[in-house]
Amino acid sequence: MPVLLVFSHQRWGDVPERPQQLMTRLAGRWQVVFIEEPRFADGPALLEVRSLDPALTVLTPHTPVRAEGFHDDQLDAVQPLLRAHLAARGLVADVAWLCTPLAVPLAQALHAPCLVYDCADGLAALRGDPALLQQREAALLQMAALVLTAGPSLFDAHRHLHTNIHCVRSAVDAARFSPASLSLHGPQARRGHALQGDLPHPRVGFFGVIDERLDLDLVAALADRQPGWAIVLVGPVVGIAAEQLPQRPNIRWLGAQPDELLPYLLAGWELALMPYAVNESTRFLSPAKALEYMAGYQPIVSTPIRDVQALYTPAVAIAPPQPEAFARACEGVLTENARARSERLIEMARFVARHSWADAADAVHDLLNEALVGVREARLDDELSALQVGADADPLPRDTRAAAHG
Repeated sequence: MPVLLVFSHQRWGDVPERPQQLMTRLAGRWQVVFIEEPRFADGPALLEVRSLDPALTVLTPHTPVRAEGFHDDQLDAVQPLLRAHLAARGLVADVAWLCTPLAVPLAQALHAPCLVYDCADGLAALRGDPALLQQREAALLQMAALVLTAGPSLFDAHRHLHTNIHCVRSAVDAARFSPASLSLHGPQARRGHALQGDLPHPRVGFFGVIDERLDLDLVAALADRQPGWAIVLVGPVVGIAAEQLPQRPNIRWLGAQPDELLPYLLAGWELALMPYAVNESTRFLSPAKALEYMAGYQPIVSTPIRDVQALYTPAVAIAPPQPEAFARACEGVLTENARARSERLIEMARFVARHSWADAADAVHDLLNEALVGVREARLDDELSALQVGADADPLPRDTRAAAHG
């Protein structure tokens, strides 16, 4: 199997999103080595190795360097760890898949001949110095053999910057979220009931990373306007202090929960929310959770995120990012008549049927193979050209030639 190195700013154990979904399905056709950002630890640098599958390994460097992410200061500590790991297992990198441009120096240090940029987030959504991110992205776009985007807005923004760019949209594992596939009396059902079974109906909820991209004022205003509703928020809180989270009697913060529990929590709601702020950090957002909500047959209200509007209307109700207007939209969806609900469910089913992670992984597999073959052919052409130049050159001075033929 060819070796695919993945440099991800998302950790494998985070809420499973695009990197985890694709790499799980590519493993077996590729030897996937998933490299997380370093963690700080006192003492000598070491590499945590987790073998999730014979063809899927997760590597987490632990270093005494305090710089966050794939910072240049981490290079001297991380590079020897990764090289030693690959050498010990006889692995030679074929493709480096970069989820963040900051990993460019590390990918170069490991001599992967084929670079792939998976542009799933705008730079504003990534941590790090904005100027350096822009510089590294420009360099990566020059070096990459293949560029992928997760949504049409990112594709439109980058299509003029690369000749081999493709929009491979984020997708869904429909069976996992379908209510028909849930075990009503299993441990996950019991756990879900323990977490939210005491809440009144209607229940409206959100799952995913809770960070600066969410408009928490909308959540607080909805809770104030509808004190009889239960509002459930599930996911790790990142970059937000606890005191900034709105606290209301009818808001329940469940924190990070196992991925396998999410469908059971979703099944207990009447409405799913995507209350994103409309600003630079969400300009290129293309949330996969829209399809996950749809696969669970939950109606959705979202703020006007560009990709959500472009991809998922009329299945998703779009609400202005003002508290009163957003609350009214939620009320309208919850009280829509049977015909409107049926039409919405039909649209949701169509979207889910067209976008599976299995199909997305198949498309990525083909694109990776094409890119790798292209890189190898280009290298061979360069080597042949160099040999031809050497053959055409006159390697011996005239006097030496005469002596040689004397």
